[in-house]
Amino acid sequence: MELYEELVARGLIAQTTDEAHIREMINAGKAVFYIGFDCTADSLTAGHFMALTLMKRLQAAGNRPIALIGGGTTMIGDPSGRTDMRKMLTKEDIAHNAECFRRQMERFIEFGEGKAMMLNNADWLLNLNYVELLREVGACFSVNNMLRAECYKQRMEKGLSFLEFNYMIMQSYDFYHLFKNYGCNMQFGGDDQWSNMLGGTELIRRKLGKDAYAMTITLLTDSQGKKMGKTAGNAVWLDPKKTSPYEFYQYWRNVGDADVMKCIRMLTFLPMDEIEEMATWQDARINEAKDILAFELTKMVHGEEEAENARKASRALFAGGEDAEVPTTEVTDEDFRDGTVDLLTLMVKGGMVPSRSEARRAVEQGGVTVNGEKETDVRRAYTKDDLAAGLLVKRGKKTFRKFVLA
Repeated sequence: MELYEELVARGLIAQTTDEAHIREMINAGKAVFYIGFDCTADSLTAGHFMALTLMKRLQAAGNRPIALIGGGTTMIGDPSGRTDMRKMLTKEDIAHNAECFRRQMERFIEFGEGKAMMLNNADWLLNLNYVELLREVGACFSVNNMLRAECYKQRMEKGLSFLEFNYMIMQSYDFYHLFKNYGCNMQFGGDDQWSNMLGGTELIRRKLGKDAYAMTITLLTDSQGKKMGKTAGNAVWLDPKKTSPYEFYQYWRNVGDADVMKCIRMLTFLPMDEIEEMATWQDARINEAKDILAFELTKMVHGEEEAENARKASRALFAGGEDAEVPTTEVTDEDFRDGTVDLLTLMVKGGMVPSRSEARRAVEQGGVTVNGEKETDVRRAYTKDDLAAGLLVKRGKKTFRKFVLA
């Protein structure tokens, strides 16, 4: 099976501008492609995972990736999939975040002469003269077509700022610039980016009279219909200081039964014949598939040793072992009120729930245990002596957190 056909079999491709040409280029190792990463935080998330593994697959077949850091576009903010305007970051914040991205990407992509490139669109976007930009590319964009774009529809109801309206032009200009200066002939992105990506291919065609291609990746969702990379109201980060290897492992170990094979196809590098055999597994063997998924992805991000440790800790905890290395939250003096800290506060602080109201509901419904005992009192509070040996709080069957004194 050639690479493009494998990408299709893994369910990775949502739509393309010219499938025949894209297939030929990818299978021949002639694609110079870019994927953009707006650096709105100091770590990549599980939501970036599919893009990173796709770049790794394509590079291994001889294609050349460009990881485009959005130092310039981050200053505008992509409205795609948003119901509100993104937080405005300083140039210093963006530069710091970009460097963090680079260090994490190097675990997946090989950078260097003749290999992958990492570029920052701040290097050209921030130097553009607005009037010159309008004269150069403005006539290539139809406002009517832009207003019909999917990426703007949600925002039009609540109000789309002119700042954000420019995002499509900025992203299109990126492709135009990369095509002219780096030989970039293909753009990849999530299927929510389709309108922006078409803008870039059309700009290249109209300005240069040449063809460029775009391909969107199928965005993975979990069984609750949320975008990949969110759990208990918090992002699942690739930085181990923000999401521990154990927590990362547990996130993938806890995917819905209906999603596990989809995740294995899209995100792991297991052979397709092995995956298709796993697709026949039923009942208890579905949990075995989840364990394989969690181990493979944790190994990619954090290394084999951390993946083994996370697997052992998970199995020990589910078996009732006391030596499991569960994620830990430190409780400080500021958390105590009149010498105690209540259970709801702990659950929110530990990221087990997004709010006190949800914590209250979990306790009232009998879904919370503390040190192995069910706790149904929403007013339950603990002293420093109670926390001296640590409190193991469990919500449902899959969410654990140990609380200790700082």
